[in-house]
Amino acid sequence: MTSGLRKGLTSYGDAGFSLFLRKAFIKAAGYSDDALDRPIVAITDTASDFNPCHGNAPQLIEAVRRGVMLAGGLPMSFPTISIHESFAHPTSMYLRNLMAMDTEEMIRAQPMDAVVLIGGCDKTLPAQIMGAASAGIPAVVVPVGPMVVGHHRGEVLGACTDCRRLWGQHRAGKIDEAEIEVISGRLAPSVGTCMVMGTASTMACMIEAMGMSLPYSAAIPAPHAERLRIGEASGKAAVAMAQQHAPKPAEILTPRAFRNAMVVLQAIGGSTNGLVHLAAIAGRTGHKIDLEEFDRIGREVPVLIDLKPSGDHYMEHFHHAGGMPRLLAELEPFLDMDAPTVTGGTLRDYAAMAEDVPGQTVIRPRTAPLKQTGGMAVLHGNLAPGGAVIKHAAATPALLQHTGRAVVFESVEDLTNRIDDPALEVSAEDVLVLRNAGPKGAPGMPEAGYLPIPRKLAQQGVKDMVRISDARMSGTAFGTIVLHITPESAVGGPLALVRTGDQIRLDVAARRIELLVDAAELERRAAEPRPTRAAPRRGYAKLFHETVTQADQGCDFDFLIGTDEEEEGEERTTR
Repeated sequence: MTSGLRKGLTSYGDAGFSLFLRKAFIKAAGYSDDALDRPIVAITDTASDFNPCHGNAPQLIEAVRRGVMLAGGLPMSFPTISIHESFAHPTSMYLRNLMAMDTEEMIRAQPMDAVVLIGGCDKTLPAQIMGAASAGIPAVVVPVGPMVVGHHRGEVLGACTDCRRLWGQHRAGKIDEAEIEVISGRLAPSVGTCMVMGTASTMACMIEAMGMSLPYSAAIPAPHAERLRIGEASGKAAVAMAQQHAPKPAEILTPRAFRNAMVVLQAIGGSTNGLVHLAAIAGRTGHKIDLEEFDRIGREVPVLIDLKPSGDHYMEHFHHAGGMPRLLAELEPFLDMDAPTVTGGTLRDYAAMAEDVPGQTVIRPRTAPLKQTGGMAVLHGNLAPGGAVIKHAAATPALLQHTGRAVVFESVEDLTNRIDDPALEVSAEDVLVLRNAGPKGAPGMPEAGYLPIPRKLAQQGVKDMVRISDARMSGTAFGTIVLHITPESAVGGPLALVRTGDQIRLDVAARRIELLVDAAELERRAAEPRPTRAAPRRGYAKLFHETVTQADQGCDFDFLIGTDEEEEGEERTTR
C-alpha cells in the first residue's frame, strides 16, 4: 500500500516523473526530505468570514498541526466549502451534499494517510463524515465546539433557542425594536456553534458516541484552552492511524455504532436533523437507519440531559458536568460498549474516563431522568406512509393528542406572505400545515418546519400549536411540531392532498398522524391536476433536483449511497 507523497500520483504516464514533480513543487514551500518522508496527516480548513461558528478554526488547525508534528507526522491543511446555517441560501441543507462531495474528492485527489475533520455548524460535520466515509481513509473529527452563554438583564441566553423565544416575544409586541437590537448583540457572545442542544451539538455528541472523535470532544466550549488540547491530541491520534492505515471510517461506522448514536440522540433530547444526517452517513457505508428501531429505542431510553430546548441548561454546563463520557457511563445498559473507536480501543474506554462531579444536575442518573422516554418519536399514518418525526421532549404535553382544523400554506413563500395577515382565519386549536418544503419541493428541505405562531394569536398569548410539514426544524427550536413527512408533497405525498378545513389527528402515544378524510375523497383529490414548479435546467440545482432522496434516506444524492466499488487500498483510476 502506497503512502505519503507517493499516494495518488498525478497521471502523467510516468510515475517516477509524477513523484519527482510533486517533490519539486512542494519543496518550493521549504519542506525538507526528512519532513516529506513522514506520514501525511491532512487537516480540513473550514474557516470562513461567512462562518462565525468556525471562527476558532485557525487556532484549532495550529493545535492539530502541533499534535501531528509531536507524533512524527507531516501536517498539511487544505480548504473545503464551509457552510453556516444563517448565511446559506436557500438553506444549508441544500449545500450539505456539495460540501460532502468537495470533502470526498479533495481527500481522494491529494496525498494523505489520514485526515482530521474540523467542523461544527450544523451541516458541516455530517458533510465531512459522509465525504470521509466514501473516500475511505482513516479520519478523526475535531468539532469547533459550542459558544459560551450570553446574558441580558440578568437572564442567561443561548443561541438559538432563546433567539426564537425572544423573537416570538418581539413579534407579539412584548419586546420593542430597540431592545431586540440589543439582544442581537448578546445572544452569540463568542465563536463556536449554538450552545444549546441544537443540530451542531447533537452531531458532535453522536460523533463522539460513534467513536469518530476523542473523548470530551463534543462539549468543550469553543474558546476554552481544553478545545485546543483536544485538537493537539487528535493530531497525535491521526498520526497513529496514518501509520497503521487504520481504522478506516467503515470500520468505525458499523451498525453497532449507528445504534449507539440513536441511543444518544434519544437521551440528549437532540435535534431531529440528527436523524436525517445519521441516515445519510449510514447510507455512505452501505447501511440503513431503521426508523422503527429508533422509535423503539426512544420508548426505552430516557432523556438524561437537562439542556435547552428540552431542558434548562447549556452545553458548557454539560461539559462541566462530565460531558459525553459521563453520559455514556449512565447509558451503559443501552449501549454496545465494545464498539471500536478512532483511538484503537472501545467505547468502554470513553465511559471509563467519566468524571463524577458532585452536585451537578445537568446529566441525570437513569433513576431520575429529565423525561421518562427519549426525545423523539416516529409517526405513521395516512399523512406519512413513509414516516414523520416529532421531538416530543420539546413539545407541549397537552397537544400531543390533538385533533384540529387544517390551515394550509402552499409553500414557504405563501407562509411568509399570509402568516401575519390579520384576516387569516385561524385559532389556537387549528393545525398549521406547510407543504412543498421538502428536499425537492423547496428545494433543500429548509428549517421552515418551525412555523411561527400567527401574529394575532401570539398577541393573545398563544405560545404553541400543532404544526406539520415536510420541512425540517432547527435543533434549537421547540414546540409541538411534526416534521419530515415522507414522502414529501412535491413528489406526490399525501400532504399534497390536505385542504384548509380538513380535520387532522395527532396521537403521539399511538405514533399516528392522520388526515380524517375518507379514502375515496383522497383518491378523487389525487386525480386532480396540481400546479408543478419547473425543474432546474442546469448546474448543482439540476443535480440536486434529479438525485436527492427523501428524509428517511438522509436527503443524500442517490448515486452517492453505498460503498465504493473500487477495491480497498487501490488508487483511483477512472470514476
